[in-house]
Amino acid sequence: MVSIVSTVAYLGLEARSVEVQCQIAPGMVAFAVVGLPDKAVAESRERVRAAISSLGLALPPKRITINLSPADLPKEGSHYDLPIALALLAAMGLVDAETLSHYVVVGELGLDGKVAGSPGVLLAALHASSRGMGLICPSAQGPEAAWAGQVEIAAAPDLLALLNHLKGQSHLRPPELAIVQEPVAGPDLKMVKGQETAKRALEIAAAGGHNLCMTGPPGAGKSLLASCLPGILPELTPAEALEVSMISSVAGNLEGGRLVRTRPFRSPHHSASMPALVGGGVRVRPGEVSLAHLGVLFLDELPEFQRVVLDSLRQPLETGEVSVARANNHVTFPANFQLVAAMNPCRCGHLGDAALACSRAPRCAADYQAKISGPLLDRIDLHVEVQAVSAADLVLPPPAEGSAEVAGRVKLARQIQDARLKGEKARTNAELDGEMLKNWATPDEAGQKLLAQAAEAMRLSARGYTRILRVTRTIADLAGAETVGRIHVAEALSYRRTPPRN
Repeated sequence: MVSIVSTVAYLGLEARSVEVQCQIAPGMVAFAVVGLPDKAVAESRERVRAAISSLGLALPPKRITINLSPADLPKEGSHYDLPIALALLAAMGLVDAETLSHYVVVGELGLDGKVAGSPGVLLAALHASSRGMGLICPSAQGPEAAWAGQVEIAAAPDLLALLNHLKGQSHLRPPELAIVQEPVAGPDLKMVKGQETAKRALEIAAAGGHNLCMTGPPGAGKSLLASCLPGILPELTPAEALEVSMISSVAGNLEGGRLVRTRPFRSPHHSASMPALVGGGVRVRPGEVSLAHLGVLFLDELPEFQRVVLDSLRQPLETGEVSVARANNHVTFPANFQLVAAMNPCRCGHLGDAALACSRAPRCAADYQAKISGPLLDRIDLHVEVQAVSAADLVLPPPAEGSAEVAGRVKLARQIQDARLKGEKARTNAELDGEMLKNWATPDEAGQKLLAQAAEAMRLSARGYTRILRVTRTIADLAGAETVGRIHVAEALSYRRTPPRN
């Protein structure tokens, strides 16, 4: 007799069906797991053996074979423990196999029979819902699974409680939806003294989802400005919140099953490796670019990152997704993020100050900034110089306008974009392309003339030209203008980086 239990394998944000097949046959005593398991799956034999033993049961002295089908699909993670245990108990005649056929099962087992959490339960719940099946999962992740909608969920604290539930001897209470995470208050723009140009660029970046690079001396407020960005970004829509939460679920970062409504803000250290930034590793996991999906990726001290790591951002900045290729599988994660970077003008950081700049200026600045490739800089829409703050500025009273006022204007601009882009794949002006640019971002006659002159003088690439049009549309939206005018083009050009002359 062969018993079968359904579970899933995770490939990116896709949950694929896997059958756990168990056969108990006469022969030499053995317990084998086949079907391309990784180390964690192979070790499940000992966890399952100990968990069943904790119930006062012993495995039959026969040949036990567990097959994870399809056999050519890599199986990774500890969430196969519970389905393997249930398939084995069904083969032993202790659980009704027909009852198990209506569930997708995920969960890690402890040696004492407790069911521990594992990453990706939200994806498993959505997969079960799409197949019209129920879900058996750890009790700690029941609230997370409940966000999948109309799906029967058996959230078990341990193996014994689950067996009693399946036999009808007791009943596991359906999990309740977890409360959405409350936004954490961050720095307010009222804390920033001066820097009006940088604050304006930050507002434009937030309104249109544009990439931003701030260059200035140490202590000028670049990191503070970046940390104020979450306070002016609009909340995620319910659909976007589910999308972001799915990534957090796969990464194992979804705390208490609570959906995330604030946009992600990720700030990795400059020592981050390429797998940490774009994803990968032995067990492929989402990197910082995916964890920042629909939010912000802040890279402080930009030139200090390894150049090959920075250049790996080129593809996701253009396509909004990142593909991680390995010998045994190919995984794609969403990575539609907003890049915000900060950097010093040179290694010493005081290029514009004759009293503090090193004796190697301006060669010092050229060598330092050369660490960042031109193609990457070309993908950044807004470049702004952040000047040093004087003592006179620091003693001034806080500005009258803070994050709340700026957030109001950003929200109105986003609402204009939502209405305009209804039915389109693009979410913000930063994603406008093709006919959308032609229909909504073409400047008036005076604006086109100025843009043509600037394109020649600044030697704009086709990408740079397109990105300026996107920024002009955002500036016009903030101003409440229907069409893009010369004044909007002029402001957008002021934020564009001019390539260095040879």
